[in-house]
Amino acid sequence: MTMRAVLKGSIFAAGLSALASAALAEKIEIAIGHQSMCTDTYTAGIVIKELGLLEQNLPHDGKYADAEYDVSWSDYSSGGPITNQMMAGKLNFGVMGDYPLIVNGAKFQETDSLRTLYVAGTGYNMKGSGNAIVVPIDSDIYSIDQLKGKDVSTPVGSAAWGMLLKAMQDNGISTADYALKNQSPAVGAANIAAGKVDAHSDFCPWSEIMEFRGTGRKIYDGSEAGVPYLHGVVVRQDFAEEYPEVVTAFVKAVYQAGEWIREDPVRAVTQMEGWTGVEKEVLYLYFSKGGHLTLDPTIKDQWVEALEFDHSVLEREKAIPPLDFGAWITEDYVKAAYSELGADYEADKAKTVDPKEANAGLPMEIWHARDGISSYATMPEFLKAMAEMQATGAKLNATYVYDSETGLKLFGKTAFWVKSGEDYATFLRKGEAEDYAAAHGGNVITFDDAVADFASTEG
Repeated sequence: MTMRAVLKGSIFAAGLSALASAALAEKIEIAIGHQSMCTDTYTAGIVIKELGLLEQNLPHDGKYADAEYDVSWSDYSSGGPITNQMMAGKLNFGVMGDYPLIVNGAKFQETDSLRTLYVAGTGYNMKGSGNAIVVPIDSDIYSIDQLKGKDVSTPVGSAAWGMLLKAMQDNGISTADYALKNQSPAVGAANIAAGKVDAHSDFCPWSEIMEFRGTGRKIYDGSEAGVPYLHGVVVRQDFAEEYPEVVTAFVKAVYQAGEWIREDPVRAVTQMEGWTGVEKEVLYLYFSKGGHLTLDPTIKDQWVEALEFDHSVLEREKAIPPLDFGAWITEDYVKAAYSELGADYEADKAKTVDPKEANAGLPMEIWHARDGISSYATMPEFLKAMAEMQATGAKLNATYVYDSETGLKLFGKTAFWVKSGEDYATFLRKGEAEDYAAAHGGNVITFDDAVADFASTEG
């Protein structure tokens, strides 16, 4: 055999080897459905996407040594469409709120062979805040019982829809007592601004967006429902069984996203504003110290109980199939993620944050457009600083106080204020402010009135 023939044979063999390697290199498609306009999904959605956290955690050894990954993100306005796309095989992962999660698991279990697994949380509010019912800013409606005979809109199938059903059940209002309209968050918010609907029930952060923009006012907060508000991650079971290490990698990214936000909330909300279009001042209400959300991927026993209760709420409306929670919920992946990160899963699982306790004594805050956020330990210090800043014509982005009843963080301008002697208290709900005023010989006043008490009279 000539040298040319040997060389030609070697080249041919090398080519076959390369083709064989290419054939063995698996392309793993990872399709994720998230919600850039739902704050409690951010640690499993927009933050992971923009920081590339999933790619940083994907395995590249063992059976994944030659794997190629194709990661895609699809943005939705609520959880329902994510479930539909998962059932159609177009999404592997879905991030959504409590009621949509339940619907997701139940709908999959209703099929002969398809299943999803609930593998991690994203965040929660122990009091249930995050969902709310909002009315137009100049509406004369102040309580949920006034919604009888009114037009009420909500994204049907969402967490806010589930809360609305629960709230109405609690107040003895049947679905025949009001007109329920199915409207997306953006449409509902626009209709509130235009006064085209009497009330709109929505999830985080839409109620606060309406408050911040001065178009809507809360009459019911999810904290009144008495059930924790939570979001989580579901994955198609067939995908999880084929690529368990990829699911663990995703949960690791969720954990890291939460750590990134906690490291510097102002940096985080500023960047998230650029990614989502939601004002940073609204996001700060959720992600700052004392904010509405506690970022936590663990699956607590209380969450399972809350989800089971939420399922019973939907059952009373005859709107959901049965759900085997034992077959649906698994801690395997979140525990594996914690183990690989060197974090203590059981310690985090045992922790719960109640805003009433955790936020006691936290300072009030003013976000100055130029100078950033300043904190004030007492209400007089806060109001005096407000008066001084206003006197200079300074641009103030937002102010933050706390609800005296629940400990929830509020915008100063939307809180109900009570002045009793030299003391000031702030409330989420008008009725509680009025009760407090009556019990303490005080009066319900406006935020501007409170600030005016500290305005200098020097000319």
